[in-house]
Amino acid sequence: MSILVTLAILLLAAVLMVPLTKRLGMGGILGYLLAGALVGPAGFGLVHEIGDIAQVSQLGIIMLLFLIGLEIRPARLWTMRRLVFGLGLAQILLTGAVIAAVTHYLGYATRTAAVVGIGLALSSTALVLPMLAERGLITADVGRAGFAMLLFQDLAVIPVLAALPLLAGGETTAMPDHAWLAVLKAAVILLVVFFGGRYAVRWVFRVLDRVKAPEVFTAAALLVVLGTGAIVDLAGLSTSLGAFIAGVILADSEYRHELRADIEPFESLLLGFFFISIGMAANLGLLFQHPLLIVAGVVGLIVVKALVIALLAPIGRLKPLAALRAGVALAQGGEFAFVLFAAAAGLQLIDSDLYARLLLVITLSIAATPPLFAGSEWLAKRLGPAPPPRPFDAIETQGEPVIICGFQRVGQIVGRILRLRHIPFVALESDAVHVDFVRKFGNQVFYGDATRVELLRLAGAGEARIIVVALENIADSLKVVETVRRHFPHLKIIASAVTRRHAHLLMSLGIEQIVRETFHSSLALTEKVLAAMGERPAEIRRLLETFREHDERNLKKQYGFRDDQAQLIQNALQTAAELEALFEQDVLQPAKEAS
Repeated sequence: MSILVTLAILLLAAVLMVPLTKRLGMGGILGYLLAGALVGPAGFGLVHEIGDIAQVSQLGIIMLLFLIGLEIRPARLWTMRRLVFGLGLAQILLTGAVIAAVTHYLGYATRTAAVVGIGLALSSTALVLPMLAERGLITADVGRAGFAMLLFQDLAVIPVLAALPLLAGGETTAMPDHAWLAVLKAAVILLVVFFGGRYAVRWVFRVLDRVKAPEVFTAAALLVVLGTGAIVDLAGLSTSLGAFIAGVILADSEYRHELRADIEPFESLLLGFFFISIGMAANLGLLFQHPLLIVAGVVGLIVVKALVIALLAPIGRLKPLAALRAGVALAQGGEFAFVLFAAAAGLQLIDSDLYARLLLVITLSIAATPPLFAGSEWLAKRLGPAPPPRPFDAIETQGEPVIICGFQRVGQIVGRILRLRHIPFVALESDAVHVDFVRKFGNQVFYGDATRVELLRLAGAGEARIIVVALENIADSLKVVETVRRHFPHLKIIASAVTRRHAHLLMSLGIEQIVRETFHSSLALTEKVLAAMGERPAEIRRLLETFREHDERNLKKQYGFRDDQAQLIQNALQTAAELEALFEQDVLQPAKEAS
């Protein structure tokens, strides 16, 4: 059968099944799995080239991990360390221990049970993240917890694969010379990826941006993803992990939005083929031969993983309902388990019969996850119904010179004073209820997402002079700043910072005019406290001005080591001592003058 006929059959099956499963509220991934099962050897037998399709479809996972990396800046990754290394590690260890214990109880050897436990503890990144994104849950508690666990699982695959030969009875006394060379090779290649992504790739994109050839930019974006995967593969590391690292490196790049737009269509299609290949590879004959055993394996896997993740809710600081939803979302086996069990079978850690059963259990658990998660979402809505989404307002502007992004506490005050001075402005706010409320008082505010470049353009960003970023959500605030600097460089940006960390992040984007909300209100509050205590007005002004100047200098000083927690703590202690000395000097100076 020609490749064109094969592709036509696969696409036809997907076109028929994916809309059907989406219509039933079970997501598109189940449709791809069913499409693969129907056309594969266990179904109508229309397509038999499972290996070739699976190999090509692996590119979908590589692109998925790259896109995930684009959304994770190194600083944000550090802030997620508790979830990644706390919740992620606990999930693998506890889930693996429970499954290994059950496997050993069924009569398998300890090392076999250990391999089965760790393998089934892994979940499917390719399934879970698109499933969460489809429902807009990536930034919710369930999404953050799910991503953290999946990221740790991807990181854990490499050392687990490396440990399999030792578990099979390989050399354990010392690391051979070729192993040391392999480690050195991997380190060199990772350094090449880091510096190449940090400097060379950005320079190439700048050149291509000046050329104004969109098709070449798209080709370069694909080259970055596939090239990184190929380079990392030379080191014997996971190509998916390499793509993720490349994405993280480029997350601070001004081209990350363009990269996402170029890669996303290819990623979606290839990821669909990945799930089709899983459906094709499913040996459904085993289900009819051992129905009770296979069904018990699938149900047991889902129940164990869901309950373990739900029990780990305190580590991730999750509410019970969010923990249960995360548990259901990650209750299946993962694509990396296929790789792990294949390697284990080659080392005779698991026999061929167990290998075939494990693959079928993983496949059926993947197929069962979308409808189960849809059921958990229905339950979540029943327990806490959310208002239906509202379309964004149509914006009509007359060339207003000021745009205000966020019309809550800070944005409202700015807008009211501008109106008193007869300075026209356009305000954007993403809280529909709040928009309706402030409109009752005559405010010209539009409901919309200020992070979208299309909405900013409609709001008149191309002609405006100043944009005020007063968003209380830090991630949205940074995204607006990035979008404005990229697409509307003429706009003067004045931003409010919710926290000190927020101010540092704005500074890293080149923003100079930053107003810290809590800082100035705290100074005003302190002024009233001191006045109530009977302090002289002149003394109050001197104290507050001394504190303000010192804190502003320290803010800029801390920017240089903002990600070093130990140095931040040391700086805080030093700052307190310096301030105390300054205040003591202010007290002693008048006494000396009087004497």
